[in-house]
Amino acid sequence: MWFDSVDHPERWAAAVQHLCEVDPVMRRVIAATGPCTLAPRRDYFVVLCKAIFSQQISTTVAATLFGRFRNLFPQRRPTPARVIELVTKGPPERFAGCGLSRQKQAYILDLARHFADGKIPTARLASLDDEQIIEVLTQVKGIGRWTAEMFLIFVLNRTDLLPVDDLGLRKGVQLAYGLRKLPSATALIRRAKPWQPYRSIATWYMWKQPLVIPSPTTAATTDSTPTATRTKAAG
Repeated sequence: MWFDSVDHPERWAAAVQHLCEVDPVMRRVIAATGPCTLAPRRDYFVVLCKAIFSQQISTTVAATLFGRFRNLFPQRRPTPARVIELVTKGPPERFAGCGLSRQKQAYILDLARHFADGKIPTARLASLDDEQIIEVLTQVKGIGRWTAEMFLIFVLNRTDLLPVDDLGLRKGVQLAYGLRKLPSATALIRRAKPWQPYRSIATWYMWKQPLVIPSPTTAATTDSTPTATRTKAAG
């Protein structure tokens, strides 16, 4: 469910230059993938609502169901106050067709109350450090560390996150570096050390790399490419 926006490529020029200089594999991945399109977002509440919607379902289904949820609000804009009113006072059939289970209703309500009560300090959220933001967000029911890390990368564009538990990142590194098995968290941290302070950007490239990336030797000797593929991270 996490989105990119078309943005100016030069936004990440320093990060791309650093990654290319310190890691020849990353240089190939960047060349094959193209510009990083990460751009900041300001709709914190809406993004986190959709993150909850997207749990345990496909990205496509989540987009459809969340679209129906947004249709319940004026200008299709759910706000904390409107969500609290809808969940606590709305008619029983209010969520028909939205796919919002009772558990997810409870999560959405808890999220809305955290925003409404100021427990998620929207005005100064961007001024907090990464771990402070993770601590704040994970107080909400249904939001764990992974969701908070995705928020930091895709919404606030923090540059040096390394979500070591993310399967898409681990598979991307396995493919790009020709590893026989998925890297452990310790191995991933070690391999990503040269990427600092741009591990978030490197992570984005591991997610977004083309399914097949020829090695330098293969590319130089033949037009064939390796048959290994990977499933891109969704959400």
